[in-house]
Amino acid sequence: MEKIGAALLSFGMSGRVFHAPFLDLHSGFELLGSWERSSKKIEEAYPGVKSYESLEAVLDDPEVTLVVVNTPTYTHYDYARKALEAGKHIIVEKAFVSTTKEARDLAALAQDKGLHIGVFQNRRFDSDFRTVKSVLDKGLIGEVVEASIAFHRYKAELSPKTHKEIPSAGAGIIKDLGAHVIDQALALFGLPKSVFADIGITRPDSQVDDYFDILLRYEGDLRVHVKGGYYFREPTPEFAFYGRKGTFLKSRSDVQEDQLQAGMKPDDPAYGLESDDDKGLLHTEVEGEIIKENIPTLPGDYKAYYAEVYAALTGKGKMPVTAEDGIQVMQVIDAAFLSAKEGKVIPLDLES
Repeated sequence: MEKIGAALLSFGMSGRVFHAPFLDLHSGFELLGSWERSSKKIEEAYPGVKSYESLEAVLDDPEVTLVVVNTPTYTHYDYARKALEAGKHIIVEKAFVSTTKEARDLAALAQDKGLHIGVFQNRRFDSDFRTVKSVLDKGLIGEVVEASIAFHRYKAELSPKTHKEIPSAGAGIIKDLGAHVIDQALALFGLPKSVFADIGITRPDSQVDDYFDILLRYEGDLRVHVKGGYYFREPTPEFAFYGRKGTFLKSRSDVQEDQLQAGMKPDDPAYGLESDDDKGLLHTEVEGEIIKENIPTLPGDYKAYYAEVYAALTGKGKMPVTAEDGIQVMQVIDAAFLSAKEGKVIPLDLES
């Protein structure tokens, strides 16, 4: 099996939880190390790998084929561009970059150099989203006319990660949790024809957006709301789909992040398996009969993300989340901010 050397640009939470375990597990990748600025932890977690002193050290390493840009969003464009210029394939954390223009620029550079860009949208591989997609793909509720995809939390205090709370091109909830739900909506329904957004600040000391309700309008009758905020103490069905035949409701209940944080390995037999208490509710009509039943949740599977990345890098598939996918998410984000600022519907048939 062809080996692909991979390096991270950070070994904080995302590197430790979302990337290193899967690169280490997959037999086609070799986890070479991570850029670490102060604390040196990756060598302790993965003996024999490198702790790089600088970005240049990562990019100058001839063994590195794939660079994972998992640093704060405002750094993504600069680091990703330098990695591409150095001839490296890249995986870039959500929200990809800060603007649609930056996203298109990176995509064009990668194409010119014959390199791959993947956007890390791991929530496509959550148990809840996989279950929702399965229900819709089977047509169990008929043509969808309205949907709501939310990422709600109760977290009134500001994040200790200052890059999330100090105003910058990458700060705020929309380029954090919002990027997830927008990507999920686009993965299901494609790019909408227009965007109308309400964006606000609800926490007393917040300096950045921490609430959003964005309406995506499609051709025909379909309307999709994507929402997020930090004052939702009581869980709600964060996936709600209303079709011409029926309804499907599902809580956001994927366990993978918690399991990984607790030290579970991705090859553990219990990995990705939800409790039976988190089944979705299907109320619909099948062959003239009204049914109302709980739908078992499919397992979460972040392993599939890097399996598909490997296939793409070895010429046997395509990236699970492409640069074009990332561009479209940025189009919606840019349109949402413009809509909230001007108080009007923003069509997406214009260049952003």
